[in-house]
Amino acid sequence: MAGPGEAAARLAGDYKARKEAFVSNLSGSSITEINIVTSVVPAAILLWTALQRSQSFFTPYSPLAFAVDFLLNVCAVLFAFTIYSSAPLALSVFLVAPAVLLLTLQSPKEAAPNGTAKKGKSEGADTQSFKSKLVPRPFLTHYRGTMMIMTVVAILAVDFPIFPRRFAKVETWGTSLMDIGVGSFVFAAGVVSARELYKSSDAAKPSLAMRLVQSLRHSVPLLLLGIIRLISVKGVDYAEHVTEYGVHWNFFFTLGCLPPFVVLADAVAFLHSKFPPATYALVAFAISAVYELLLNETRLLAFILTAPRVDLLSQNREGIFSFIGYLAIYLNGRSTGADILPYRIPPKAREMLKRGAPQVCVERSHIFFSLAFLTGINIVVYLLATSYYGFNIRPSRRLANLPYVYWIGAFNTFQIGVFAFIESLGPAFSYREGPEDRQSLKKATSKVLAVFNSNGLVVFLVANLLTGVVNLSVNTLDMGSLPAMAVLITYAAAVTGVAMTMDHTGIKIRL
Repeated sequence: MAGPGEAAARLAGDYKARKEAFVSNLSGSSITEINIVTSVVPAAILLWTALQRSQSFFTPYSPLAFAVDFLLNVCAVLFAFTIYSSAPLALSVFLVAPAVLLLTLQSPKEAAPNGTAKKGKSEGADTQSFKSKLVPRPFLTHYRGTMMIMTVVAILAVDFPIFPRRFAKVETWGTSLMDIGVGSFVFAAGVVSARELYKSSDAAKPSLAMRLVQSLRHSVPLLLLGIIRLISVKGVDYAEHVTEYGVHWNFFFTLGCLPPFVVLADAVAFLHSKFPPATYALVAFAISAVYELLLNETRLLAFILTAPRVDLLSQNREGIFSFIGYLAIYLNGRSTGADILPYRIPPKAREMLKRGAPQVCVERSHIFFSLAFLTGINIVVYLLATSYYGFNIRPSRRLANLPYVYWIGAFNTFQIGVFAFIESLGPAFSYREGPEDRQSLKKATSKVLAVFNSNGLVVFLVANLLTGVVNLSVNTLDMGSLPAMAVLITYAAAVTGVAMTMDHTGIKIRL
């Protein structure tokens, strides 16, 4: 007869096996459903913008303002992933309807300052000075903040039955809501990394060897986090989905390996630096295409999917080889950022200025056109790769293959475009008496989304730690809907509280 200790160990082992089975062998959902579910995110931003534009509801930022901000930009995401998962359009309509009423029936509480946008002749001189000027972009803050919130919510919600299995990561082929998370995290990092291209454009660049050494300053902390996570997970015998990254590999290792390879990509891009966005896009495509060729024309695909795990390479094959795809995603994001981050007026748009169009409208139209074009390019490449009349390749997050790279690119560029459009409806669209108007920028930016954006990687680490604590403390598999929602809301509030506290105390950690 087994003793109490042996019985407890057996129960723990059975529970771990159940946990692993709960997130294994899943087939995902359609891209259409994923887009419908994630439409709740811009719908919430639209209502936030309407409240701020018509009522200045979030200025000053009172406890009530924080509560509404949290409800709109965090809880709405959680609800879309859980209790509204079967009717996400209803939630979107619930958010959009009052926003439309506020935007159409009420005039802005604060009028735009006089001379909001200089016109005509005065634009000519300013155009050149703004050609490569970096200014804060509230719509990018909202985009990165929402991508982080979606990831943070999903990594714990997936362990509860209230989170539909079709939203969890697919085993090998297909798409799901959670498959967006890691790809979007990397893409968003690539977008903002383009700032350094313009900040250092006029400075003498160090040698390639020196830049590789400098890149280690960013890599080492991430690799250390990966090691700490590896030791922690193995130490507590935490349930793992091995086919996600492998036996030892984790997402922090993927992030930690990016900087030196990005430096090498920079070296190629700087050889053709007349238009960096196009160069990075071509490098990203070349990497994706060569990787896809190797997958399909060699035994690499069979090795990744079926090889016995007998050594360090085969044990971590998913993480090691999917890194190639994540590098392409990062560079695709860098290409997007290089195009939309600087405040500039393209030469072809100068005629609009001469006809008296406000500079802010001309500059914003350039952003809309760029994002529409980039979204179109990503969609075309994705369709060519996946279509029956194309290459008929299914996307795979496990492989991070070419269709996955361009699905992530299409999703993110479209989302950025939607956020840019929503921003144009709110107070930020009238802030540019000069592009340095920080107060107007602050009014146009959700505080909750801003704090998730400013310390994103640390917030992600905190979310991972809290996810582990919850999973080790409670039986998530057998929890009913009501207690599960209580746990998830508490968790979301705790992560938000940490982010808000870091912002309030002025702590910013850049890894």
